[in-house]
This record gives sequence, C-alpha cells and structure tokens, in this order.
Amino acid sequence: MSRIAEKFAELKRRNEGALIGYLTLGDPTPEDSLKLALCLAEEVDILELGIPFSDPIADGPTIQGAIDRALRAGTNTDHCFEIALELRRRGVEIPLVFMTYYNIVLQYGEERFVARCREVGVDGLLVSDLPVEEASHLVKICRKHGVDMIFLIAPTTTEERMKKILRNASGFVYLVSLLGTTGAREKLSELTIEKTKWALQYVTDLPLAVGFGISKPEHVRAVIEAGASGAVVGSAFVKIVEEKGSEACDELRSFAAELKSGTRLG
Repeated sequence: MSRIAEKFAELKRRNEGALIGYLTLGDPTPEDSLKLALCLAEEVDILELGIPFSDPIADGPTIQGAIDRALRAGTNTDHCFEIALELRRRGVEIPLVFMTYYNIVLQYGEERFVARCREVGVDGLLVSDLPVEEASHLVKICRKHGVDMIFLIAPTTTEERMKKILRNASGFVYLVSLLGTTGAREKLSELTIEKTKWALQYVTDLPLAVGFGISKPEHVRAVIEAGASGAVVGSAFVKIVEEKGSEACDELRSFAAELKSGTRLG
C-alpha cells in the first residue's frame, strides 16, 4: 500500500477527510520554500508541491505569480527534487505529491523523473496538462517505480473518459470542481457540491479529492460532508506566501489548522 493510500485509510478510520495543501516550490526562493513547506507539513495531511513552469495554463493569477517569483529566483527541477529530499531528511512523513506540466517531465526524461521521485520520497505525480489518452507510457513507468499517477477530472468529463481515467489512476482522483483556473473564491459554488456527488457515482475504488476555489474551513467541510475524501487548498496558501514571504510560517500553520478543522466529521 502506498503512503497516499495509507494516509487516506488512516483518516477514514478517524472519520476525517484529508486536507491537501499546495505550495509552489522555489517561492519566494528555494531556501525559503523549504522552510515554508516544513511549516505547512505540520498541519496538512498531504503536501502538494508545484514544480514551476513557464506556461502554467491551469493556474490562476495567484499561483502564476508564485511560479514567476520561483523562476526569477532561479528555481529548477533539480532544486525541487532537493527540497523534497530535504523534507524527508528533516522528518516529514506525510505523503508528498509533485504537481507539474508535461514539458518538465519530458525534458527531464520520463524514466529519470519518476525514478528520482521514488528516490527522494515523492509519492505521487499529477501532470495537469497530460491527457489520459497520451499518458500510458508515463503510467507504466510510475507503476514500475511505485509512484502514484494522479489524474484530474472536470465537470465536463464524459462517462467514457472517466472510466479510462479510473483504469489508469492511483493514489486519488482530483476533481476540478469548477471550469477555469485555480484561485480562491469567497463562496463555494453549489456546482462544486453537485459535481462532487456526480463524480462519486464513478469514483468508487479510489479517494476523491476536490479542489479549485476552496479557501475556507466551511468550504472544506461542505465537500467532505458531500462525500469527498479530501479537499485541496492551493491559492489561499500561496496568497499568504505572496504577502508574508519568508515570514509566512506562522500564518500558514494557523490557517492550515483552521482548514483542517473542517475535515473532521466526528
């Protein structure tokens, strides 16, 4: 059983959902990014780490800004692997997921990239612009190295395509609950709850995590109560880093603890 599967099983026994927190690696600098990731790892169940890429088409302005800061600080893919390895060396035991774009993986070399994930302790890989129809080779490599390949599903995903994704996915399935790009919203859309329940008709053998627009404890609670196994929060954490920079640790911890309270159903 993978570290991701073990985490979801542990949380299920405690009648909790997973809080999955995202940060862009290298923001504001690679050194500060390590410190901030260590802080956030204290309060979230799974840490999703973005590898910066020059054309982040799935990301809204907040995460685009973080990616720009990271790239201007000189962050590259090897830095990201080094940060993940250092998180493990410093005692972080929760699952780590890399979120990136296919060009990063392709340029590094698929086999080399996934093998390096395994070596540094990265448990899952989400390649946001790689459609399942073109992912079979990478899925095969991930299975070989014991790295979970996580796929996105959207409100527009057809039943036929959903089945194809579920045949290839492992770890968890990530529901993009809204059309558009990432970004915090004040109010949780009714469509998010509707689409969570819709997705659960198909996603029965893997945990379902819901993201895009989730930024408050009540948002987290709503998707967990709707049946999701986890909630993904990204832009709201990245916004704190944008505002506080290297001094963001305390606020990241306290905000994550607030959000985590929304995952507890017991």
